[in-house]
Amino acid sequence: MAVISTRASKPPGRAVVVTAIGITQIFAWGSSYYLPAVLAKPIATETGWPFAWVIGGLSLGLLLAGFVSPLVGRAIGRAGGRSVLAASAVLLASGLLVLASARSLPVYLAAWLVIGLGMGAGLYDPAFATLGRLYGQAARPAITAVTLFGGFASTVCWPLTAVLEARLGWRGTCVAYALIQLLLALPVHLLALPREAPAKPGELSEARAATDAPSPVHPGKVIFMLLATVITLSSVLSSVLSVHLLTLLQARGIELATAVALGAMVGPSQVGARTIEMLVARFHHPIWTKLTSTSLVALGILLLWAGFPVLSLPLILYGAGIGLESIARGTLPLAVFGPAQYPVMMGRIARPSLMAQAAAPTVAALIVDAVGFDGMLVALVAIAIGNVLLSILLFSLLRPWR
Repeated sequence: MAVISTRASKPPGRAVVVTAIGITQIFAWGSSYYLPAVLAKPIATETGWPFAWVIGGLSLGLLLAGFVSPLVGRAIGRAGGRSVLAASAVLLASGLLVLASARSLPVYLAAWLVIGLGMGAGLYDPAFATLGRLYGQAARPAITAVTLFGGFASTVCWPLTAVLEARLGWRGTCVAYALIQLLLALPVHLLALPREAPAKPGELSEARAATDAPSPVHPGKVIFMLLATVITLSSVLSSVLSVHLLTLLQARGIELATAVALGAMVGPSQVGARTIEMLVARFHHPIWTKLTSTSLVALGILLLWAGFPVLSLPLILYGAGIGLESIARGTLPLAVFGPAQYPVMMGRIARPSLMAQAAAPTVAALIVDAVGFDGMLVALVAIAIGNVLLSILLFSLLRPWR
């Protein structure tokens, strides 16, 4: 049967595509990145494996996701994201089923490598690249809308994971998420996302050269490296707190149920910030979003370290900043590099970001073992403030007021 491209037939409407990607993003994050926040302790308790190694499974997965991300970006640039996102659902499900059956630490870690392939093919960067290829510069509202869905990932999946773990155990929880990937995410990707015609031969070579020579849009490698750095540092902060936030709150004497409730506030804060951004995005360059994001994250972490008595405030500020960061991560490279180069550039930017995230939770766990959670928070404050300063430098180089 001949493949009919979206240029030859009417593709699904933008609302259908955005809703499909948005819903599957919630469970892609919940099935992978957010899983250890709730399951790490039960896994370590049942198996006797060191907690740092249990957290290290996510780190290994993110490391592999970083290695494959440029390949994923090029694949989406060549033929669109439908098949890539569908493959991510299969990979996540496969890894979760291996995870559920793991009786030894090597098998557990191998399962996370498979999950890592699924993360590299199915989290925000591939989703944004898919939208950028579909809609070009007009993808900014679609990217923002997908992040609105994604903001509910922790709000939906942390409590869901806690309930499933209480009733099914951590192994049954992994099986449940595998079924969600196979019975929900996979058919949604295949049915709701359009097939796309292959890219023209010259488009990918232009993307590869984009960071090697100056252009009227951006001054080559300087902007690329600075942009990749600020996105990477933001990812480090979010990855550490996504894994350790509940444990950090419990270390301060808060019960798990209360810690989950407090942690769940991050999601609505992300959604609130993203809603405001959606309303005002047409009035400003995405670098303003990035600068606001890094500032809010730094303030939230600073208040958390300082022991601000109302814990909800630093979590709300942090959540709002992370919410805007997800938008800036997708829209700022699109504004800087343009739609033709965007899928490949997202893959290249994702590599250092994901590799840094791979190390961050494990390094943070080692810091906690050595000097406690206060020492970890001091390191996060320093990174957050440094990221604000680098974002200001990027702002000055891009000169959005021109």
